[in-house]
Amino acid sequence: MNKKISLGLALSLIAIASAITFIITSFFSLQSFNEKVVDVNEKSKKYSAIQNIDSYVRQNYFGEINEEDLNTGILKGYVEGLDDPYSRYLTAEEYQNELSENSGELVGLGLTLTEDESGYIRIAEILEGSPVADSVLTVGDIITFVDGNDVLLTGFEESLEAMKGQEGTEITITVRRDGVDKDYKFTRSSMELITVHGEMLGGYIGYIRISGFKKNTPEQFIDVLERLSSNGAKALIFDLRGNGGGLVSSLEECIDPLLPEGVVATAEYKDGSSETLVYSDESELDIPMVVLVDENTASASELFAMALRDADKAELVGKQTYGKGVMQITAEFDDGGAIVLTVAEYKTSKSECYNEIGITPDYIVENKEDSDTDAQYDKAVEVAQKLIELG
Repeated sequence: MNKKISLGLALSLIAIASAITFIITSFFSLQSFNEKVVDVNEKSKKYSAIQNIDSYVRQNYFGEINEEDLNTGILKGYVEGLDDPYSRYLTAEEYQNELSENSGELVGLGLTLTEDESGYIRIAEILEGSPVADSVLTVGDIITFVDGNDVLLTGFEESLEAMKGQEGTEITITVRRDGVDKDYKFTRSSMELITVHGEMLGGYIGYIRISGFKKNTPEQFIDVLERLSSNGAKALIFDLRGNGGGLVSSLEECIDPLLPEGVVATAEYKDGSSETLVYSDESELDIPMVVLVDENTASASELFAMALRDADKAELVGKQTYGKGVMQITAEFDDGGAIVLTVAEYKTSKSECYNEIGITPDYIVENKEDSDTDAQYDKAVEVAQKLIELG
C-alpha cells in the first residue's frame, strides 16, 4: 500500500538535502580556496624576498649593475633552485648554440678542447674536415692566447666562448709546443659533425661507433648500416661508450630498422599519463648484436642499449651505465632564451626506468688505465663471434 507524506514534510526533506549539498560544496570550495591562498602566500614570500634583496643591493652595492646580466642570473638561479641536474635556463645565445650543436652542424675550428693542468687550453681532438685538420696543429698542443688575450687572465670558459664565432670570420690563436709559442691564423667555417663511424672486422663482424644522437645521425647511421650489411656482416657491434645521448627522435630513426614492430619506449609523466616516445615498424634486421657501454653511456644511448636487450636482440658488454632515464623538453621565450625542463621518465616496453641506477651489462669488463689493450672491445668481438657460431 502506498504511503503518502505531507507537503510540509516533503519541503523539509528538500531543505535538508539542499543544506547538506551546500555544506559539502562549501567544504570542498573552502579547501580549494585555502590551497590557493597558501600558494599565493608562498609566491608572495618569494617575490617579496627578491624585492628586498634587490632594494638592498641597489642601495649598497659598490659596483655597477648590469641589468641584463642580473636578469639572466635570476632566471638561471630559479631553475638551479629545482636541484635538477638536467633542467637549465639558456640565454638566447646559449640556446642558438645548442640548436646548432643538436643539428650536427658546427661553426668554428673543429677542435675538441679540455682544460690543461696549467690552466691553459689543451687540444684533445681535431675533427675530420675541420679548418685545422690539415694544419700543423696536433692533439696535445696548448693554446695560450686567443686573439691576443691570455687564457689565464681571460679564464678558461670565457676563452672557449671567444673561440666561437660566425662562419667566415678569422681568429688568431697562440699555440705552445715544447715550450715555444707560435701564432696561427684560421678562418672559422661550418662543418658537419660526424657521429657515426663503421668498419668491417674479421669474421664478418660489423663495428659501428655512435658518439651522439644529433639531427643528422640517422642519415649517417643508415648509410653505415647498409654498407656493412652489403659487405656481408653476420653480426654487429654498436659502440656507445662515451655517448651522452641526444635527440630521442634521432634515436628512434636509428633503432627502427633493428627491431620488430611495436612500442619501444614510453614517457611517463607526473600526472600518471604516458606517451609513446619510440616506435618501430615491421622491418627488422635479424642478426646477432652486441652493445658496448660504459659509465658515460647516458640517456638516449642507454635507451638504445636497453631496447635492443629487451627485444632479445643484443648482449651488453662493458661497465654500468650512467643512469639518466628522464626526459627534458625545451620551451622558447619571446626574448630568444629558453628553458630546458625535466618533465617525464623514460621506460622501455619491458624494463623499469634506469634513472639514477644505470644498466648492468651482461658481461662486466673494465679497461685497465695502465694497459694499451681495449679489453671491452676484445670481449665484444668474442661475444659477437660466439653468437655467429650459435647461429
